[in-house]
Amino acid sequence: MRKVTSDLEGHPTPRLSFVDVASGSLGQGISSAVGMAYCSKYFEDSQIRVFAILGDGECAEGSVWEAFNFAGFYKLDNLCAVIDVNRLGQSEETMCEHNLESYKSKAEAFGWEAICIDGHNIQEVISALETVKITKGKPSVIIAKTIKGKDFLGIENELNWHGKPLGDKTESVISYLKSQLHPTEEKSLPQKPLSKGQFPGKEPFKIQQPHYTLQDLVATRTAYGEALSALGSDSRIVSLDADTKNSTMAYLFKEKHPKRFIECYIAEQNMVGAALGVSKRGKVPFVSTFGAFLTRAFDQVRMCGLSWGNVKFVGSHCGVSIGEDGASQMGLEDLAMFRSVPNSLVLYPSDAVSTYKAVELAANHPGVAYIRTSRPSTPVIYSNSLEVVSGQSIVVKESSQDRACVVAGGVTLHEALKAYEELQKEGVNVRVVDMFSVKPVDLKTLSKCSEECGSILVVEDHYLAGGMFEAVCSALAPSKAKVHGLCVEGVPRSGKPQELLSMFGISSSAIKQKLKDIIKA
Repeated sequence: MRKVTSDLEGHPTPRLSFVDVASGSLGQGISSAVGMAYCSKYFEDSQIRVFAILGDGECAEGSVWEAFNFAGFYKLDNLCAVIDVNRLGQSEETMCEHNLESYKSKAEAFGWEAICIDGHNIQEVISALETVKITKGKPSVIIAKTIKGKDFLGIENELNWHGKPLGDKTESVISYLKSQLHPTEEKSLPQKPLSKGQFPGKEPFKIQQPHYTLQDLVATRTAYGEALSALGSDSRIVSLDADTKNSTMAYLFKEKHPKRFIECYIAEQNMVGAALGVSKRGKVPFVSTFGAFLTRAFDQVRMCGLSWGNVKFVGSHCGVSIGEDGASQMGLEDLAMFRSVPNSLVLYPSDAVSTYKAVELAANHPGVAYIRTSRPSTPVIYSNSLEVVSGQSIVVKESSQDRACVVAGGVTLHEALKAYEELQKEGVNVRVVDMFSVKPVDLKTLSKCSEECGSILVVEDHYLAGGMFEAVCSALAPSKAKVHGLCVEGVPRSGKPQELLSMFGISSSAIKQKLKDIIKA
């Protein structure tokens, strides 16, 4: 156990075939459980019951009570939580110690059937489980008073033994425990499942062609909603949103497929944890909210990666280009966040067609995928027959006389195209590349542009740290390419989108001037 040659890790992960969700980041297991319970109750109509075991210490996590609220609201009577109230945390006593009534009153306030027992009394345990079996219309929680280290001589009910080996107490503890074992003729066999359960197939997702018109103004967030609605004809697709569906445009999915839309309300941590649970039932969940609000659920996103979770995220309202709503609503850290997740796919489409195709691409990616969408309406620049793949950038404008290359995405791509037109009038040729795939990076295309154009300018509506500039720099570092960047610096503010693009130096005029400076140098 805990050795590099063993899959028995300190906290289990899906490296073990019987583990679906990685453990260890406290307060998250219950959210995955509510996702599984919701899926089995409302999508599968199955008879399974989901159990989640919680420590009393982790009940200080807000995400636990987001999950309790969700389960109570949706009457998940196929869910049972068990709280091990042993009084002791990692470094000191827990907040409520052995006050079972404190846990009971909270659970009941969220609409749960709460049962308090002596966790060391097997008859009370059995009786509680029998009550759970017959409880209808609400989830159940068994609140079990226990003694940490029960019957471990010299350790029982003592602090500072969290996660530690027994050391010189090993032999005496094991000897005593063996003395307490008594032979029995009683045999207890588990009941066979009432049904085998039918998991969805794994055929590739295929979306119907879009029908956009070149130069029409369409926000990429709108194209996301339309694409998800079209993709929803496949019953494996599920949409989750946090009361932002009329902004992320996930409401378009809800209108067409209401039974597979899960409103999670303003509780992003539970939404992400529940989506992981849904994915472990064979569905493919698309989680949408403002990109800025996904930051509060980053630990849950991280655990999706560690759990090999097949969860897709869509962050709308990214960058200063959202305008008047102000800094707290502007997703400026999201690319950095999702680039850091193991095996993730990060896409930043710039028009309606590429967004539409990105949704299909994300659905077929085996793991965490993120699509960054924008609030402003921007021109359609690609034909409906556009084909995209993971790790692809798209050369939008090029010539054999290009003297620099600008790499952009989303709103800044359209600013770059304006700068391109202005420079064309002055007889200056530059190349324009739509980055599209932020992770993995299209090294082949970027290397070719660097060799042919001399210098690359990356323009992004994102902070410097972890964004497109750093992705391009890391990819091209071995070639010693000349890479320059324009990004959002400092704390943004409210204003009109174009005012903010100018204020933070990522407008067409700023791009034009920077390109001229690069060429002159």
